[in-house]
Amino acid sequence: MDSYHYSISKSFSEVAIRIVWYVTNLFEVLLLFRFFLKLLGANFYAPFTSFIYAITYSFASPFFNVFQATPIQGGGVFEWSSLLAMLVFYLIAVAVVRLFLEGKRVSTTTTETTIVR
Repeated sequence: MDSYHYSISKSFSEVAIRIVWYVTNLFEVLLLFRFFLKLLGANFYAPFTSFIYAITYSFASPFFNVFQATPIQGGGVFEWSSLLAMLVFYLIAVAVVRLFLEGKRVSTTTTETTIVR
């Protein structure tokens, strides 16, 4: 029964890790789109641009006042807050994944017993 319980928790942690990376990668890509649209001075009223800005606003807004956006010639803006948001979300994902991996550690006795079987 113990090995059955272990296999369930192992598969749960693997699935959870995949979900964490999937969601993180989705956030990273959306924030990267936001960064490049701002950098290149995309038209705010274009449907795609306004869609990306609307979706990513809540992810980037906690970081808006950390660094001031740098205007670039041609109407673009180097938005440091988007890059900071990407870094923070990545570090949070790494921490969560490490927590799941810590839960998968087993003792030497358990490993020896499993190998003998």
